[in-house]
Amino acid sequence: MTTQDLSGTANTVSPSVLHNRNYRHFLVSRTCSSLAFQSLTVAMGWMIYELTGSAWMLGWVGLCQFLPMLILTFVVGTVADRYDRRRIGLACQWVEAATVLVLGLLVWQERLTPTGILAAVAVLGAAQAFERPTMASLVPGIVGPAMLQRAIATSTSFMQTALIVGPALGGLLYGLGHIVPFIASGLLFLAAGYSVGTIQVLHAAPATRAPVTLQTVFAGVSFIRRTPAVLGMISLDLFAVLLGGATALLPIYASDILEAGPFGLGLLRAAPAIGALGMSIYLGHMPIVSGAGRKMFAAVAVFGLATILFALSKDVWISIIALLIVGASDNISVVVRSSLVQLMTPDEMRGRVNAVNSLFIGTSNQLGEFESGMMAGLVGPVAAGVIGGIGTLAVVAIWMSAFPVLRRIERLDGA
Repeated sequence: MTTQDLSGTANTVSPSVLHNRNYRHFLVSRTCSSLAFQSLTVAMGWMIYELTGSAWMLGWVGLCQFLPMLILTFVVGTVADRYDRRRIGLACQWVEAATVLVLGLLVWQERLTPTGILAAVAVLGAAQAFERPTMASLVPGIVGPAMLQRAIATSTSFMQTALIVGPALGGLLYGLGHIVPFIASGLLFLAAGYSVGTIQVLHAAPATRAPVTLQTVFAGVSFIRRTPAVLGMISLDLFAVLLGGATALLPIYASDILEAGPFGLGLLRAAPAIGALGMSIYLGHMPIVSGAGRKMFAAVAVFGLATILFALSKDVWISIIALLIVGASDNISVVVRSSLVQLMTPDEMRGRVNAVNSLFIGTSNQLGEFESGMMAGLVGPVAAGVIGGIGTLAVVAIWMSAFPVLRRIERLDGA
């Protein structure tokens, strides 16, 4: 395992980021929280469908998760930059634990209603809206700039693992008893809170207590607008994912084009996360040491090409390989973008910038699924996938011209 020192030469004796006790506690907190949330999503979705038999209610579950993030974005960022981020993360996880345990009690008493589930989803969505950007803002203060890329790659691998394991765990626990996933998730949230409470931040600047004004609330947006590299990276991800989101059409491909059945759909759904997990593990051991900006553009271009390959494939195994490449290439872009956004943002503004970044990511995912569905309805799923992949390639070409500063970025170690 090698790291890069500030002179750019390989240093084979630098410790692993996992040797950092505070970072290990951060990983435990994020992994437990993500596992709990992914498990809950499956359990609550299944339960509300059992209670109502309505696909519309499943849509309301997704909307109740997204709206708090949309509404609270600027509040979240301001709070994260004014107060101790560890305490914010701890408070969020306590709220999540309490909400889930109350749900479990209502399930046990057979008093849980669809309205109660939607209310709980909204509370959990609001807590997640605070937790995610706040916890992301903690990482640079825990590991420092030199190890930031490794830290982001490693945490991404843990998050991808939770993304794969969490839904399966939720389904398994629900099969053991309706109350089981709620109890397990509540305990996971409590473990997450305990872990974040033990973190010591070593590299952070003191929290600002400047008066709250419209200027300070929207300072994250202003910073992004006047920093071309950050604006370019965030908007590149927004439009690339918005246009290249063919994975939203997986049920159609599995059923009508590949004739793969439910098992094949499961493999197709898991493939992007598995590809991302493999790449994040690789980047944790072999970090990008030069040409970071160019490699980010190349990764997004590969994402577009793999999307086209997936759209045109008639063989389930070729489709799975294409989706593995989609996940792996997207992960390269995520690690580069996340590292650069963290490094280029002053610590006293990371909460507000990360909140806006989280909004962009959530919006691109939600609108990307909507765009793919509408396009498939107009021209068919295969043409929609191909158009999306070509659109992603066009975005890469336009952004390389519009944001030349991104092409010139070399390092991800803060040098």
